[in-house]
Amino acid sequence: MMQNKYRTVIDRAYLDEQGHLLRWQRTLEFLRGSSLSGASLVSGLDLGDRTPFTASLEQHFECPFENTTVDLDLEPLSGSFGVVTAFEVLEHLYNPLHALLEVKGLLAGEHACLFVSMPLWKPSILASSDHFHEMTRSEALSLFTRAGFTVLRSAEFRIRHPLFYLTGVKPLLRAWYEKVQIYELVIQ
Repeated sequence: MMQNKYRTVIDRAYLDEQGHLLRWQRTLEFLRGSSLSGASLVSGLDLGDRTPFTASLEQHFECPFENTTVDLDLEPLSGSFGVVTAFEVLEHLYNPLHALLEVKGLLAGEHACLFVSMPLWKPSILASSDHFHEMTRSEALSLFTRAGFTVLRSAEFRIRHPLFYLTGVKPLLRAWYEKVQIYELVIQ
């Protein structure tokens, strides 16, 4: 079986990277302000591979989470979930609209929500080689609207220690451009 060179490998190096740990912490802070806080959920879906953060989602939402194993660009998703998360996933897809339309069909319940995070657009000198779609805020909002979602809340945050940005020219540019955008979405 051929390995997909664009698929992020969840290994020890990935899990130990400080940027991921800080991103997970900031994401949980965002989730605490969610309209789903205190809601009774039966199950959730986390797009992508299972990570230690999936366990944090289960603890936060007090329900079990499944993870996807299909090609999110092409294959259908199935099930019914009160919450779906797509943290740092859409930028890796050729067709993020397909994935969002599939997720829309999975959301069930009066307060069902989709949470999405992705890096904000950066100039090509700073862009990641495994990202197909780094989007501006307006591009992300346009994608969500096209998929039939409305934004309830959004925020932006950085994932690096402030002193990192003083270590060179590219890190200094990252101080200006490198942010994560996060959204709480509901079906229109």
